[in-house]
This record gives sequence, C-alpha cells and structure tokens, in this order.
Amino acid sequence: MQTLKTNNVIFLIGAVGYGLLETLYRGFTHWTMLITGGMVFVILYNIYSKKEKAPLWQKCLVGALIITIVELTAGCIINLWLGWNVWDYSGYYYNFLGQICLTYTLLWFFLCIPLSYFTKYLNIRRSRFH
Repeated sequence: MQTLKTNNVIFLIGAVGYGLLETLYRGFTHWTMLITGGMVFVILYNIYSKKEKAPLWQKCLVGALIITIVELTAGCIINLWLGWNVWDYSGYYYNFLGQICLTYTLLWFFLCIPLSYFTKYLNIRRSRFH
C-alpha cells in the first residue's frame, strides 16, 4: 500500500501534468480538471504499481476505462449538476450525456502508454529512497 505522502506527490504530479496537457491542447484548463487529473493519476499509479508485469495493452485498456469513468463522474457533477459547462462532447459521435465519448476514450488509451512507463519510473525512484 502506498503511503499518504507518496499519494500526495502522485496527486500533485497528475494535477500539474493534466493541467499542462490540457492547456497545450485546448489553450486553457479549469481548476476542477487539476483535481480530476490528480485523482486519476493516483488511481492509475496504484493499479499500475501492483500490476507492473501486466501487458501494456491491458494497462492501457484499464487506464482508459478508469479515466472515462472518472471523467463521466466529474462531468455529471461539474457540468450537469453544477452547470459550470467546463466541457461538452455532445457534438462528438458516440457520446454519453455530452460528458464522455469514444474519441476521448481512445485518446486516453494511447495516453496510458507513456503513463505506464512513467509510473514504473516513479515506482523505481520511490523504492530506491525507501
């Protein structure tokens, strides 16, 4: 089990990393996406650390599903319930409630390739110092 300190660092890396990625892609981000990105990276880090030997495609599939589920949950709260309209995928094919869509689930699958290697690197670094 990861320590609270480790999870806090992983959360911060995920929050900053996702914020930067979204800013590069869309030109801006929203503070709620930092929280969402941090939460997702903590979940993926813990899963990938436990399943280091799993095939890459399985990690990417699990990662894409987790990101999509977290995105749906966040979207239902942030966009539908609170009405903040941070994103809207209703113009995309195969969307659900405008909060998730197949296009982005595929993008998350491919984003999980470098994330898998990055979590392995972070886990190796962490184990060297503990």
